[in-house]
Amino acid sequence: MNTPSSTPLPDPAGAPVLLGALAPLSRPGWAEAGRHLVAGFELAVREANAAGGIGGRPLELVVRDTAADPERAAAAVKELAGLGVAAVLGEYHSVVARAVAASADALGVPYLCSSAVLDALVDEGAPTERVARVAPVQSRGWRLYADFLLASGRGRVAVAAQPSVYWAAGTRLLRERLAAGGGTLVELDANALTPGALCDALAESGAGALLLLTGHPEPAAPIVRAVRADPRLADVLIGAPAGQPEFHEWIAELGAAGAGIPFLRYLPERLGPLGERVGDELRAHLGEAPSFVAYEGWDTVAVLAEALRTRGTDRASLAGAWQHVRVAGTRGPIAFSRVPEAGVWQWAWSPIQVADRDPSDPEAFRVLRTG
Repeated sequence: MNTPSSTPLPDPAGAPVLLGALAPLSRPGWAEAGRHLVAGFELAVREANAAGGIGGRPLELVVRDTAADPERAAAAVKELAGLGVAAVLGEYHSVVARAVAASADALGVPYLCSSAVLDALVDEGAPTERVARVAPVQSRGWRLYADFLLASGRGRVAVAAQPSVYWAAGTRLLRERLAAGGGTLVELDANALTPGALCDALAESGAGALLLLTGHPEPAAPIVRAVRADPRLADVLIGAPAGQPEFHEWIAELGAAGAGIPFLRYLPERLGPLGERVGDELRAHLGEAPSFVAYEGWDTVAVLAEALRTRGTDRASLAGAWQHVRVAGTRGPIAFSRVPEAGVWQWAWSPIQVADRDPSDPEAFRVLRTG
């Protein structure tokens, strides 16, 4: 762990407090997720400034597009540090968030991760005080997803996976949890197999569920279409634990074929008054229902604004704020604790659902399990 920087940031009276915001806003990143994340940031910044800002100084976002590229994201952190940001926030893709965490920590800049869930956000054995996270760790959600599969009688599960640290971690978590419940997991290579060949392998496997651990729209959408069209696989449940069906782009691409595909969603069963109000504002801004990622964006800025108000804008002071912050978030009260496997300060009990889009109304969601 690096020693926290004690270098104070310039803070002339009335000058904005800068926050460096990172999100995937172009391909190959999930640009819709990035758009929702930034919408949440922007709304929370507007509301913080309307309430007086940070000691009379306005918050100001400096947004950079990561395009799901770890090197591009690390370079953006270096740029933002040079611009004098008090902290860096954001990112959706886990592999990118790891690069952001490493770069921010090395440069002495606090980082609050919004949406990436990979447990090992920093290298094993290198815990840091500078990094915290609003999103839940992957192990919580994916174990809940495995429990859902077992409870639904689908103990033999196939995964169509692409190479990635994130997908590999998810596969391991699923295999371990399924095995503990008497289930098994079969791996299919989503890069090597065409959709048709994957359907053949799936039929031969005898699996009752196929989980898509892949990018979207390619190859996820062609795989969904192929499985839906194959009469041998009529009873196979398709799942997407990483959350792709949450977004309108998914249903726009797949139509009715994209419904009935369970995924992980980081929302409570019912939003409270704050969540309802923020959701209405986000819907008006986005022109569509806000995803859980948009709520994560709002919550991230709410946490940082409170930390800045109570601990000051100095980076070292801010890096020591996580354990002291208590914030009313859109999805429940937010407080941070140490999670050993993550190596960062973590909102440990953010809400998690297994949900899907209702086949009778693909614009509506059904909650299938909570945890």
